Order: sequence, then C-alpha cells, then structure tokens
Amino acid sequence: MDEPARRSVDFCRLDEAISRYVQPGDAVHVMMGHSRWSALIRELARQHWGKPSEFTLIMASLSSLGAVLFRSGSLKKVVTVYSGDSFPVFTPNPVFQQAYASGAVEVENWSFLTYIQRLRAAATGVPAVVTGSVRDSSMVENDAYREVDTDFGRVGLVAPLVPDVTLVHAAVADRQGNLAIAPPMFEGVVGALASRRGVIATVEKIVDDLRPWSTMVRIPAHRVLGIVEAPFGAHPGGVYPGPSGARLPVQGYVEDVPYWISVREATRRPDFDNWIKEWILEPVDHDAYLAKLGPQRLEDLVRAAESPVCVPAGTRRDEPPTGAERAAVWLADLVARRVAETGADTVLAGAGLANLAAWVGVARAKEEGHRVALAAELGLWDYTPTPGDPFIFSFANFPSSTMLLDTEQVLGSLVNGRFFRSIACVGAAQIDRQGNINTTRIDGGPYLVGSGGGNDVITNADEVLVVGTMDRRRFVERCGYVTSPGGRVTTVVTDLGVLSKEDGELVLTHVAPGPRSQAHRIARVREHCGWDVTVSPLLRELREVTASDVEELRSFDPQGYFLGRARTQVSPTASGTERKADVRTR
Repeated sequence: MDEPARRSVDFCRLDEAISRYVQPGDAVHVMMGHSRWSALIRELARQHWGKPSEFTLIMASLSSLGAVLFRSGSLKKVVTVYSGDSFPVFTPNPVFQQAYASGAVEVENWSFLTYIQRLRAAATGVPAVVTGSVRDSSMVENDAYREVDTDFGRVGLVAPLVPDVTLVHAAVADRQGNLAIAPPMFEGVVGALASRRGVIATVEKIVDDLRPWSTMVRIPAHRVLGIVEAPFGAHPGGVYPGPSGARLPVQGYVEDVPYWISVREATRRPDFDNWIKEWILEPVDHDAYLAKLGPQRLEDLVRAAESPVCVPAGTRRDEPPTGAERAAVWLADLVARRVAETGADTVLAGAGLANLAAWVGVARAKEEGHRVALAAELGLWDYTPTPGDPFIFSFANFPSSTMLLDTEQVLGSLVNGRFFRSIACVGAAQIDRQGNINTTRIDGGPYLVGSGGGNDVITNADEVLVVGTMDRRRFVERCGYVTSPGGRVTTVVTDLGVLSKEDGELVLTHVAPGPRSQAHRIARVREHCGWDVTVSPLLRELREVTASDVEELRSFDPQGYFLGRARTQVSPTASGTERKADVRTR
C-alpha cells in the first residue's frame, strides 16, 4: 500500500534512508542524470546482500557497477535500456550475461525514449503514452507495448512504468526538501514524479534557500521522503554544478574513469566478490568509503572539473592505421559530404568509433561553412568535443554545449523532430543484409547490451550511417533479434569497403584500396560478409587513408580505446595519472 503523505522531509543517515523507505519486493528506480551512481545504491547492496528481497530494478543504464546488485542476490527483475560496461569501452558484461542466461534475473529491454515515456505515463496518470520508437523491432513483443488503429492513424503505445521508490543523487537540497540538479539531465526527473512513495536523495550540500537557483530545482519537496547529505555521493559518477555564471553552490567533480575501469576488470575475475567486499560491504559508512578513496584522489576529481581540458597524449604517427581507423576516416568523409548535400541540421553519434568519425566529419562540415549541430543522447546539443577525451558523455564537453537538455528533448524533439533533418552515426554488434541492427542478444548465444538510444534514433533519423570492421560475426544473413529496424539505414562503412542500400538490400558500392587486385579485394569482402553480397556494377574505390587523417582521429582517442589500439588497465586504487598502458583487453 502507498505510504501516507509525509508532513516533512526526513533528513537522516544513509543507512536510515534505505532501511526506512525501501522494502523487500519494491520496484526500485535509480534515476540517472549526468550522475550515474550514488552512495544510496551501495547502501542498498549492503543492507540486502544475500537476501531474497526480490527487487525489480528500474535503471536506464546499469554500467559495470550494476553487477554489484546482481551479485547481491536481491534482484528478481530488471527494466532497463542498457546492460553493459560504459568505461573504457561499451562492452557486454559477463555478470549480466550469466544472470540473464540462467534466469536468475529477468530482463525487460526498452529504448531510452520508450523507457522515459513509460515513466511519464505513470507520472501523469494516463493509461498509455504514444511513442514513435520500438515499431518494427523485437521490442514490440514487450507486454507493455501495443500498436493500435485510431482515427488519427496507427500509433504505438507504451503502458505506465510505476516505481515504488526512486533513488537519486542531487547536487543541492534546501531545508524544505527541494532538490536542485544542473543539466544535462539524461532521463530527466519524470521517474521521481512517477514513484508511488517518493524519492530518497543524497546531496552534496544542504542550504537554507534554493530560490537563487530556482531554474535548477527539479524535484519538489512534497515528492521527497528522505535526504542524506553525502559529499561525493555520486562517486564514481560526477556532479556538474552548472555553467559559469549560473552554478549551484557546490564544488563539482568529474567521473572517476579509472575507478569505472577497475570495476569493469573486477567483474571479469573469479574473485569479484572479494572486490565487492573491499569496496562495497566493508566500508561501514560513506565517510569510510571516502577515506578509502583518499583525499588526493577526490581533490584530483574536483580539479579536473574546474579545468576540463584534456591534452592529447601523443598520436603515434609512425604506426599504420588499424581497420577501425580506416573505416572511421571513410565515415568522416561521408558525414561531411552528406551534411553538405542534405543541409542536415544535426548529427547524433552512438558512442565509440561512430562518435569519433562523426566528430571529425562534423568539424570538417563546419569549417566549410555548414550549420550543423553535434548532439548526444545524454542531453548535449551543439557541443564541441574535447581533444584527448574520446568519451561522448565526458564532463569536458558540457561547457562547450549551446544547450544542455535531456534525452527526451534531444532524441524526441530535436534529432527526431519534424522540422529537423538529422543524420545518425552508429555501430552494430550485428547487422543483416536489410540493415537491421542487433545490439541486444544473439540467438542461442550471449546477451549483448541492449538498445540505449539506438532504436530511437535509428528508427526516426532521416538517414542512418553504420560503421564497423567487417567479419561474419557482425555481418549476418538475418538478425535473430532486431534492436533497431533497418528502414533508415542507407550506408555501412567498413574497413574493407562500403555497403549501400539498393532496393532494400545492402550491396557493395565501394571497395577499399590496396596493393592486391580489385578482384582479390572484392573476394575478401565476400569472405568476411555473412551473406552473398551483391557487387554494384558501378563499384568505385575508396581513397587512401593518409597519416594526417589518422592523426586527427587519434587526437581524440590517443590511448586507442575505440580505434583498436592498446588499452589501459587500472588498479582499483589508481588515480587518473597512474595508468598501466599497452595492456590489451581484447
């Protein structure tokens, strides 16, 4: 049953917040803005470790630390958008894969927009919300999705998603319980408004009066159950206090990428429970956790937020391009050309190789005088990427954005808006001859990661450009699971050549240059493609990739996270500068 309305907000300790307001069997919503994590989730894991609490976890992006809740044994079901690692690269996570494969945890997959729209239906008290996403994908099989014929045409509908309680890390609270959060907002606050009982929040600071920052007050006090003052409560996520001139009264700090990487590595070791014991279960409270991190590490995160400029760490000019780099260069060429040819208003790139190519292509288009905005689903609009930092959601990109918004505004109103012409650049775990894309699960094989915002933009963008190295595992005859339908996919750029859509099928229209004969290079494409690919009678050759092309790409990704080079491996206690380079993880 719903709890009666509270007369005042409970300002309490971390352990009290979880024990008082989270009950076994709850649907627990973890709200994600640009802060990806919170001390509340660590406390939830501590209190329910080894207990059959049968929570339904409603969380857009699990990232590596979501594996902690899986290992706790307290979860029954997950409603999500992305089940995978986020740092240093976007990859499947074995803990999620094993739990889903064994049936220990049930998973319900959505796209970002449909996930948010379901929460909006719950917040506004309507029986369903109209959506333009999910159609023609395998997610139409979800029980909470329907397509119906109406007097206005055929529409897709999503049913309400109602959490019992929402956990959030906000930047600031006042003594009435109002919560202020600076944009970008990612999923927004609609889930906090949808929760049956309300919100539990950690905050950096409690102040007497938030009215000077009223434009960043996102959650009203009457929706808040309890508040815990917990500086660095978003770690290893970060807190952006807002742009200069409109900053919230707290110090900001960036995401602790080395810590995220260390979690990812720990989930792949047989002693992952020992890592959890050391970092989650043994610190008796939040202060003990911060003491374990150490003051110098925290100071470094604050300092990085104050000067969010990354310096490229050398670009290895003497090394020949990888296959991924060649594909990215050719995609950048295509992006620049299509912006010029179509007058596109915006380019939205998926994370990884696609975003690096889009960054280069859009920069080139802007230099030629075209007005085109880079967009990111976190809520960034018309941003300028930071050299040396390949992460699309990097805090370093926030100050350069013309607008800081949320996912629903970027994907729903701008990139997919009626009066915006958009180009999407994405990758694919699998793609078939019709251009259908799978990033969710392999038939008879492992779980991948899910849709993220992929389905939303691939379903609705004016044109979709796909990038990836060609092999038979990725290029398949038919995707058994369709995360994103291929109707808007026009071109697939690979290291061996370019496939273009002709009469509903991808055919080879450009072949990569090389010292061997063209016939040999075509044969190599056929060898690496999972279907009998048709060769266009107008086949052309791609240009040679130059050293300056590769140097431009590597300036954004000097450590080769997405470009197929050496990766870094970081110990759980390493600071941002204590990196062990040249350790390959794939």
